[in-house]
Amino acid sequence: MSDESPHDGYPPGSVGSWFPVPDEETLPDGLRKLFAKARERLGFVPNVFRVWAFRPERLSAWFAHFRSLHEPTEQLSAADREMIAVVVSQANGCLYCLVAHGAALREALGDPVLGERIAFDWRRAGLGPRRAAICAYAEKLTRTPRDMTRADINTLIIAGLTLEEAWDVAEIASMYNLTNRMAMATNMLPNEEYSRFGR
Repeated sequence: MSDESPHDGYPPGSVGSWFPVPDEETLPDGLRKLFAKARERLGFVPNVFRVWAFRPERLSAWFAHFRSLHEPTEQLSAADREMIAVVVSQANGCLYCLVAHGAALREALGDPVLGERIAFDWRRAGLGPRRAAICAYAEKLTRTPRDMTRADINTLIIAGLTLEEAWDVAEIASMYNLTNRMAMATNMLPNEEYSRFGR
């Protein structure tokens, strides 16, 4: 039997970043309030906040964009928006976002089985036509962006989304491609607390 700790290489609670992680007390007031709200709502500060705080003004801008993109609409719910994050993160192999948004998707769906099936293989998750179209679009934009055509937008419209919601699918997928790459560029590790969410 191996005597290795499951945390060998990274101590429990590690942020993992290859960039300096600033002390919370040194951050601007608005970000300290953001950290406090996260502790109140989640019970911890997501490591994405800690890592992005290396550039405080960029964290503020990124979080404002994140919040605006996660506002649900009639045909693009909170769960659908998390689903896009998960599909993009799976395509990119982003550990942080798969764990964090996998947890958020399980909670938003209220269905841990469906949430995990989407995270591992959305094609075999038993999704309806609307969600399957959203996933296919997000994955194609991630894997082969040069192949995008007007027909791809039409698949979202045919599935019942408004033109504005189709834009949101594109923008959410694009934002998570950025976030995935920053997570992997910095060696961001997911908070262990995410593992128990939505089970």
